[in-house]
Amino acid sequence: MDKLPAPGISRVHIWLKRLVKVEPGEIRALLWSFSYFFSLLCAYYIVRPMRDEMGIAGGVEHLQWLFTGTFLAMLAAVPLFGWVTSRYPRKQFLPLTYLFFIANLLLFFGLFHTGHAEVWVARAFFIWTSVFNLFIVSVFWSFMADLFNDAQAKRLFGFIAAGGTAGALVGPALTATLAIPLGPTNLLLISAAGLGWAMLCIRRLIAWREGTVAKPTVSATDAGESRAIGKQRGLGGGALEGLRLIVRSPYLLGICLIILLYTTLSTFLYFQQAQIIRDNFNDPATRTTVFATMDFAVNALTLVGQVFLTSRIVRTAGLGWTLALIPLLLAGGFLLLGLTPLLAVLVAVQVGRRAGNYAIMKPAREMLFVVLSREEKYKAKNVIDTVIYRSGDVLSAWAYTGLQALGLGLSAIAFIAVPVACGWAWICYRLGKMQEARAISEEVSP
Repeated sequence: MDKLPAPGISRVHIWLKRLVKVEPGEIRALLWSFSYFFSLLCAYYIVRPMRDEMGIAGGVEHLQWLFTGTFLAMLAAVPLFGWVTSRYPRKQFLPLTYLFFIANLLLFFGLFHTGHAEVWVARAFFIWTSVFNLFIVSVFWSFMADLFNDAQAKRLFGFIAAGGTAGALVGPALTATLAIPLGPTNLLLISAAGLGWAMLCIRRLIAWREGTVAKPTVSATDAGESRAIGKQRGLGGGALEGLRLIVRSPYLLGICLIILLYTTLSTFLYFQQAQIIRDNFNDPATRTTVFATMDFAVNALTLVGQVFLTSRIVRTAGLGWTLALIPLLLAGGFLLLGLTPLLAVLVAVQVGRRAGNYAIMKPAREMLFVVLSREEKYKAKNVIDTVIYRSGDVLSAWAYTGLQALGLGLSAIAFIAVPVACGWAWICYRLGKMQEARAISEEVSP
């Protein structure tokens, strides 16, 4: 006979405990967070294949200009976000962010239906989608770092990230299934509905946090800030406060550096992907199918990794080695790509890199922010996830173009990326150790 649950332990808790080390009082927050991230990435991955095809349709040789446009859009958006967070409480500025993007989706829905200035609308959509992706994910992880402390993050972030991966699996599936009968433009409405559900999740998570009166797991960093929850005030400071916080903190500057190295190597690989796929497939529909298939493979592997591996790797190897793992593997991938720059090798390296990043490195990287103040979690993190991220994109895009202008081919550029990946791994390891030291310091402080 099956044993009955112990008093106070639900069957849901027993089932979840097989996948993640969750405590009874955390179950609601865990499931709402899972659902929140699911809806966000489902909304994004519905439109991602459209963005990638528009990038190639506009000309691979012009990609660096689209990356530059994305960076400039980030420069305009970040001060606006900083202004909103300074003046409105979390309960208001989080839904406002998603309402803004819902309005954008409806605007593009109307523009695509008019059929006017298709080239410029397509370029604007590529840039907007890149901004949209970074902002919605950055705001999500800022909120998660604000809700959970270091110990909770190491137990729960892998499973929460799996919610996003599940959404990233459903999004391409919806696009592949509904794009022909409904038309790609009409899928923008489904994406907008996903953001609407995310707003409901935010309300439920804030209610959970405010309703949790006694929280012995709250860290010293958040102890002084928790009193502000009931007062519902903005974070204060100026629109560019995030930049000031970064400049004053070696720890945040280190995070900026790993983001820049990450985007550099990712952009190099993205350009090589565009070139190799362009050379192997002439039909736009076939290219879109290839991109969607790669997305599905990445997200399937990521889901398995997030549910079964992430928290175990962090507990076993520590945060430093967990962060360094994917850069070390990518160094080997670039070495292989340099030796054999073929489509099959490119697909294997790209799928492995993205799956490893989403399953292991991304949740681990978000743990770096848990030990920071609330202002750093929202303002500094948003600058890092948007402006710093996209500045790395645009700089590496032009660097790649420059290397090509010097006559370097795919293999030579791949070999150059190998030592860069090794340096990235070392910095990741050092930052992981710094985070663990900060977490210990918080635990022993009065």
